[in-house]
Amino acid sequence: MSEACASAAADGGAQPAPSGPSYASLIKDGLWSNNPVLAQMIALCPTLAVTSSATNGLGMGLATTAVLILSNMLISSIRNFVSPNVRIPVFVVVIATLVSLIDMSMNAWMYELYQVLGLFIALIVVNCAILGRAEAFASQNPVLSSAVDGLGMGLGFTATLVVLGGIREILGSGTLFAGASNMLGSQFAFLELTLIPGYKGFLMMILPPGAFFVIGCLIAAHRVLSQRAERRAAAASGADTAPA
Repeated sequence: MSEACASAAADGGAQPAPSGPSYASLIKDGLWSNNPVLAQMIALCPTLAVTSSATNGLGMGLATTAVLILSNMLISSIRNFVSPNVRIPVFVVVIATLVSLIDMSMNAWMYELYQVLGLFIALIVVNCAILGRAEAFASQNPVLSSAVDGLGMGLGFTATLVVLGGIREILGSGTLFAGASNMLGSQFAFLELTLIPGYKGFLMMILPPGAFFVIGCLIAAHRVLSQRAERRAAAASGADTAPA
């Protein structure tokens, strides 16, 4: 396990586990406030490796979301029966089993996408976001709350991968959601767009340097928008408490 993953498992990323949060706040945390990539800056390996297109990002995001929801539910279900001394190995076994099932399912029913993502699907086992949520949230909360937490984190992770992949794909090849019908079925072929006809492409954007450049811009934009929201909230709070 990498040092980053160990840290994420120890504290669940940048934020501590919430105490009795509402389902809406759990979804908001995953999508924005505590987004695994943009706020916690974990799970960067698959984020950078598979986002050469929006379709690849969507496929990896959905697979990770499925593992997040199921692993959170299973770990929450068994949390009172697992000794604290062996909880991390048990969590890893649960996550590895689920990832194996997802890997075999994609091999059986989404073979073309599996050929692109196959190696990285197996690496979901060591995805810091999944182990971090298992330790920080699912091991301390009821099943339904853990499932919603997994859904929120998965949606946030998926949205980030799709946006990152979409930007890289447009700048790199002038297309969007190329090959989506291979993953979602022929009825979703309408998603496959050629936005810039005759575009020769910008090779760097679909290579690793392009991924680093775009994810850096997204993280910077997330921080600027979050700080503006915090300042507006602080100003509103100050106005409410100011003496008449």
